[in-house]
Order: sequence, then C-alpha cells, then structure tokens
Amino acid sequence: MEITGLHHITLVTRNAQRTIDFYTRVLGLRLVKLTVNFDAPESYHLYFGDATGRPGTAITFFEWPGAPAGSPGIGGAHHFALRTPTYSTLLRWKRRLTDLGVAVTGPLDRHYFTSIYLRDPDGAIVEIATDGPGWTVDEAADMLGMAYREPPAEMIGRNRDEARIAATTWPEPVPTITADMALSEGMHHITAIGADIERTHAFFVEVLGLRRVKMTSNFDDPNSAHWYWGVGDGAPGTLITYFERKAERGSRVRMGAGQTHHYAFAVPDAEAQLAFRDRLVRAGYRVSPVMDRVYFKSIYTNDPDGHIVELATAGPGFAVDEPAATLGTQLMLPPWLEPHRAAIVASVKPVQIPVWAPPQTLGD
Repeated sequence: MEITGLHHITLVTRNAQRTIDFYTRVLGLRLVKLTVNFDAPESYHLYFGDATGRPGTAITFFEWPGAPAGSPGIGGAHHFALRTPTYSTLLRWKRRLTDLGVAVTGPLDRHYFTSIYLRDPDGAIVEIATDGPGWTVDEAADMLGMAYREPPAEMIGRNRDEARIAATTWPEPVPTITADMALSEGMHHITAIGADIERTHAFFVEVLGLRRVKMTSNFDDPNSAHWYWGVGDGAPGTLITYFERKAERGSRVRMGAGQTHHYAFAVPDAEAQLAFRDRLVRAGYRVSPVMDRVYFKSIYTNDPDGHIVELATAGPGFAVDEPAATLGTQLMLPPWLEPHRAAIVASVKPVQIPVWAPPQTLGD
C-alpha cells in the first residue's frame, strides 16, 4: 500500500472560457474533460492534462462566477509547478510567455532545480521547474532529508542579481510549443503553507508514508522552513512541499478565485485506498466515505492545518465515457446527473473548445 505520486490539483476560476484559452493555447495542455462539479452541478469542472490526463498531469478547475479573489495562507496552497526537462526549455518557455504578454519572474536557481513563475488569469501562481539537478546535489541519496541544508547565499532573494535574471531569456521568438518543451509530464510539485512543519511532517511520513527528501529554508523568506516530501527518491511528479508560517505572523488562506480548493495524491487501486482510509481513521483524522468520481474514486481528509487532501485511484481514467481521440470536446455528465442534462446545460455558459493537436517535434 503506497502513494504513487501526485494525482491532480483543483483550483477555482471565475471564467471557464478564459481558463480554457490560457491552459490550452498558452501552456499547451489538453482539455481532457468538460464536466460539472458533481457536488454542485450548476457549475463547470474542467480537467487539463497530457493527451489522456494521466494522474500527475491533471490540473482541474471549479468555475465559480463572481467569486472574490482568493489568497494563499495557512491551510491553503501557495502554488503548483509544472515540469520542463532542461534549462534550455525553461528559457524557451520564458520567451514564449513574455512574447504573449504574460509577466514572468525568473529564471531563479533553486539549487535542486531552476524555475520561472507566472500567474494564470485568476492570479494563481504557476511555476515551471526543470527536472534537475536533483536532491543529491548537496547530500547522499541514502541521507536525503535527514539534515537541514542551508540555501546557497547567492540564491537568497536579497542577494540575487535581479537585473541579470530579468534579462535572461531565449534569444529568438518561440511561437510553437515543440515536443521537447511540452508540459506533458505534468506537475513537478505542489507547495502549500502550514503553521507547524513538524506536525506536517508527521502527517506525511507517519500517516501517508511519504519520505522527506529535503529540509531547507524558503529561498525568498530564509527565516522560514521549506520541507519537501515525495515517493522513493523524490522524483518530480511525486513531490509535496510546505512553507512554514507561524500562526502569529501568517494569515489563514482565503478561498476564492486563483486559490487551490484541494490537491490529490494517486493510489494504485481501490484496495489501497480503503487501507489508507482505515489508517487515517485510526490516526484520528476526519475522512470521507469513498466517492465515485467516474474517472477515479476518491476519499478526502485534511492536513493538520485544514487543507483538503484527496487520495484518488489511478483509474479508470478519462476515456471511460468518451473516445480518447475526442476527449474534452463535449459536456460529459455522470449517469446520475444525465436525467438533468437540460437543466444543467441551461445553468452553465457555453464554451468554445480549441482543437487539440500533439506538440510538434523539431523539424515538423
């Protein structure tokens, strides 16, 4: 029984069409499912990912028209990161985004990877992070996460050469997302905020069975802890990280547009999910019954600060109710909502779905 990695993250958007346009046309993800929030079917639930929306590639949104702006805080997420393989592809992403009018911060050297940061149309912080050099750059593989690692001085915010960083980009326009830079590998990590890093550590290690792979400080706020947990050696796509903000100097999360509603880990099957449910109950955590989400089954709990944490099965996947070739091209409803289709269609605003094509290989 083990968590296999990240499954998805779900955020709040005010405008489904604007979000579809940004995540497909700008970031090149595929809309793999157009459906509704099963618990509030008068609003959309959008799923983006790779060609089939594999676990770990899924970025999902509830549409809450008119929602106030959310803000990060204790009990909520700070940002999520998407994977790009190399520094070269990271710079191409910076050039593509800035040419499209998207403000970009970075590239910033995070010692274990290099990142750029942007905001989506609702203000959610999106990071694009390279795969390497990885956790063993400053400690042996068998000792990962065992001792505190001081961030290199030159990488701390107040010591960085901001003018040089701002000027660093790809020298030529990048109008097309090529296959080598496509964000098809999904998430690199998710970063949330907690008030007590040791308490968070106990939740992830003792209850969920993850491994701490790095103890360091927030490179932008070096007086606060930043710890990373993952599966095995902490490969990108398995990572959850937390900033510690003590309650006396940190505010609570404010839910709303641009803020994360919940994040999900992947478990291999229903048997493992039930075993985790039993473990959570025995540890004294609130946990939901198993919920049928059609494309996977879910249970929900909360981290020690109240952030909603989901454990979702790997399958059956998004092709269970429509062909893989046409994923995301029409509104799909679960069987129990199908009799109410007319009312549901009337309650949501029609959206235009862009035609999806795989990223081009070089030379195409």
